[in-house]
Amino acid sequence: MQAMLLAAGFGTRLRPYTLVRPKPLFPVCNVPLLHILLDKLVALGCERIVVNCHYLPEQIKAAVAERPEVILQYETEVLGTGGGLRKALEHFQDGSDEPVLVINGDIFHDIDLSRLIKAHAASKDAVTMALHDYPRFNSVLIQQDRVRDFLSSKEVIGKIKEEGAEEQTLLAFTGIHLVNRAVLEAIPSGCFFHIIDLYRELAKAGKIGCTRIDGSFWQDMGTPDDYLDLHRHLLSSRTPFWQIHESAVIGNNVQFKDWGAVGPGAVIGDGAQLSRCVIWEGAKIVADAELADEIIVPAAT
Repeated sequence: MQAMLLAAGFGTRLRPYTLVRPKPLFPVCNVPLLHILLDKLVALGCERIVVNCHYLPEQIKAAVAERPEVILQYETEVLGTGGGLRKALEHFQDGSDEPVLVINGDIFHDIDLSRLIKAHAASKDAVTMALHDYPRFNSVLIQQDRVRDFLSSKEVIGKIKEEGAEEQTLLAFTGIHLVNRAVLEAIPSGCFFHIIDLYRELAKAGKIGCTRIDGSFWQDMGTPDDYLDLHRHLLSSRTPFWQIHESAVIGNNVQFKDWGAVGPGAVIGDGAQLSRCVIWEGAKIVADAELADEIIVPAAT
């Protein structure tokens, strides 16, 4: 199996934190999300994984330097999801009909990817998308097992009211899908391309199928609140706890409340009181600080 992990975005909604790290390198319980996603792909049997980068590329490069399964694709210009996938064709097995598993680099999930792969192999679809019912993001129009359209937020309400709506439903795209090589070859090369433009054409032709993964855990890391909410789920679903790296330096009389994470080399001053915080590698918290619902990053150098 060959795969591509999309890691070239700017993460503008996560500023100022993305001024420090690109979004795929945000730590999740002290492990960069990029490594969590790559480990899932390796466990699936992926031996060739393209990771594209554009924003803060040196950090991505350093993160994958010791991962032989990764082919780093540096994009000097913004190519969009479609343009990045088209460029990656040169790294995939030429002449192979094996599809490419594509995953957004800003999601945390426990989806059974092997189920999606089996569904795609059993179909004749050009693309198979992993979808679920997630009202906040429901914008993919489905009819039975067919993707019919991709709607903007303004189109969502009106579309369902049309004739035949009783046979249609709206679901959310998880950022995970399988795509055949022929689809990638149809994308213009060497320029920006929004993949949804091509997928809309394929959907109208009935060539995009879907697999529902309702019940799986999935979290988009699009905003600071989403990022903290992911940690809330991971660290307090049962008994709330703090995940503290062994190399962190903890002062005297520090109080840890509810849940949180303290990264490698972080320093927490005496008497600090922390609640529901994510503290990145190398960050420093002054003595007697009182912080709640915060993301703490290293000071700029």
